[in-house]
Amino acid sequence: MGSAVPGPSRAELETLAAAAPDELALVGLDGGAFRMGSEDALAYPQDGEGPVRSVEVAPFAISATTVTVAEFAVFVLATGHVTDAQRCGDSLVFAGKLAPQAAERLPRVAEAPWWCQVPGATWFTPEGPGSSVRGREDHPVTHVSQRDAVAYTAWLGARLPSEQEWEFAARGGLDQQPYPWGVVLDPDGVRRMNIFPGTFPDEPGGPVGTVPVRFFEPNGYGLFNVTGNVWEWTASRWSGDSDEPVMRGGSYMCHESYCRRYRTSARSSATADTSLGHAGFRVALSR
Repeated sequence: MGSAVPGPSRAELETLAAAAPDELALVGLDGGAFRMGSEDALAYPQDGEGPVRSVEVAPFAISATTVTVAEFAVFVLATGHVTDAQRCGDSLVFAGKLAPQAAERLPRVAEAPWWCQVPGATWFTPEGPGSSVRGREDHPVTHVSQRDAVAYTAWLGARLPSEQEWEFAARGGLDQQPYPWGVVLDPDGVRRMNIFPGTFPDEPGGPVGTVPVRFFEPNGYGLFNVTGNVWEWTASRWSGDSDEPVMRGGSYMCHESYCRRYRTSARSSATADTSLGHAGFRVALSR
């Protein structure tokens, strides 16, 4: 654990917050029964994606996008919230986002050496000291733990979606399709989500990192970027044996060679205080 990281100045927060929309864009859904999970060839049985089962979801609302940097700045400006990454003093950053000489000297995660433990990496300095979210105000906020996400939603008088709600919304009304738009990953050769291009992790075929929250076309329910871009925290727990919160949707680091979790049924988890450079969240409300 590194030294605690102070937050941005009030002037910096005000500049970021000025880019936030006046209102939260919520999509109201009537709920109902849907077939949750997957047993197809792309699924990971060890992740608990299956069996496919019928699940009933009550009416709810969910934000059309993940929470942006600008929206999170409004929250911090109003509350003075200090994130877990700031308290800890560091967070995990994809090595490909760092200068090679910096990445070489930083500690790595043994089982996933493309992750670097970066002192000073936070929601407002996502690649560590000297980096900035200026120009990325409409990107998803990252380096926020589930606890940070819960604090944000509570401030709004809202909550995180359950895993069942998230999948219902992400499917956009389609039944048992792996992607929010259907069965083909890149319809007509056109990319529909932000995942790793090229050969993971060292030979990207294009830019690597987050894109604006409305970068791609929405699904059938009007939700943007539900797969790829960033993992999204939910309020649900991984299993009866683990109370780690579930994350959904995959991220810009997903690649078919090691992580096909950029699908509507895919799951992952981390401890509630974990912060990562590819994880964010949406907001939900009961109706």
